[in-house]
Amino acid sequence: MDSSRAWAEIDLDALTRNLALVRRLIGPGVAMMLVAKADAYGHGAVPIAHHALRAGVQAICVTTCNEALELRRAGIRARVVVLGPAIGTEALPALRQGIEVAVPSLELFRTLARTAREAATKARIHLKIDTGMNRLGMTPEEALSVLEELRAMPFLVLSGVMTHVAATDGARSESGLAQSRTFQELLAAARARGLFDGPSGRAWVHIANSACVLSGLAPLHDAVRVGAAAYGIAPDPRLDHPELAPVMSIKTRIVHVQEVRRGESVGYGGSWEARRASRIAVLPVGYDDGVDWRLGNKGEVLVRGRRVPIVGRISMDYSTIDVTDVPLTGVGDCVTLLGVDGGSRIRAEEIAARTGTVPYDVTCSIGKRVERVFVGGNTPVSAEPSVRAFGAS
Repeated sequence: MDSSRAWAEIDLDALTRNLALVRRLIGPGVAMMLVAKADAYGHGAVPIAHHALRAGVQAICVTTCNEALELRRAGIRARVVVLGPAIGTEALPALRQGIEVAVPSLELFRTLARTAREAATKARIHLKIDTGMNRLGMTPEEALSVLEELRAMPFLVLSGVMTHVAATDGARSESGLAQSRTFQELLAAARARGLFDGPSGRAWVHIANSACVLSGLAPLHDAVRVGAAAYGIAPDPRLDHPELAPVMSIKTRIVHVQEVRRGESVGYGGSWEARRASRIAVLPVGYDDGVDWRLGNKGEVLVRGRRVPIVGRISMDYSTIDVTDVPLTGVGDCVTLLGVDGGSRIRAEEIAARTGTVPYDVTCSIGKRVERVFVGGNTPVSAEPSVRAFGAS
């Protein structure tokens, strides 16, 4: 990697440990669905999905049909679920590949039914219920109506019933518990009317995301959808777990060292002024690479195991750091923007707190110029016996 301007090390062994933690928290009878949307939160969807399936995950979740088809083209034959709405005919190529799609409204349900019927193609669907997030999802009453209609629709196959909890601390929030109760009431009403017996091989009931898993929500039903926890990120500071192992590290190398005198400024706008004679190191990474512009004069990086400040504004292609207090620092030295160096660590949660965002934004924002380098991954965990690959009955 000596010639690389910046790279992201993706630790597959850390992913394995995180998935093992989730398995321990949810118990043996609940399926794990890995959320790999947005290129697996910036980690690289295809390699992450392949390894996660080897490590015991039973399905992969994405947001768009194109993301799902990318996984199929890469040889992923397990269950793939599109959580976002599929508009118009964009779902058809995915349906033909056995990809399952969430249906968040009556309108999209009927559109999908028409698409499947006209193409004589089975549509495997997850009914998405709005239990209080007020973003995507049909009402419980609409869901009951849809379950009635499904009886007369041979081209639609019920693969799941789901909802999404809005509270970032999951079961520690009364609103999260209220959503769970609303969901359970819907399921009870559907079963009382003979509309849904689940689980039925393919049909999974699922509510829990990472926040729900880490906060101990119960019941978990048939499956959980884990994203943040799988990548070693706490979805809420109150849910940080000592065993969460960050999967991504971001590193670069110093390309230039500049001596500046006291009173001289650095970077665009001269926003940082040296209070002493200083040594300024230039890093070949900027906001196009995912270094948040708001980290200028606020963030820190690791050099030779020590924290040093980012000084001056973040540029599109470059950042500058003050290495005056780190002797012998020079061109070619490795710099850690995210991850561990010696006894020091910078986590996505810390960067998010400094910039006023969420940890997922930190990893999702890592640019295409930053090469993903996958390490580890030689000790997969056995999958649950109930794993069903695409096409299995």
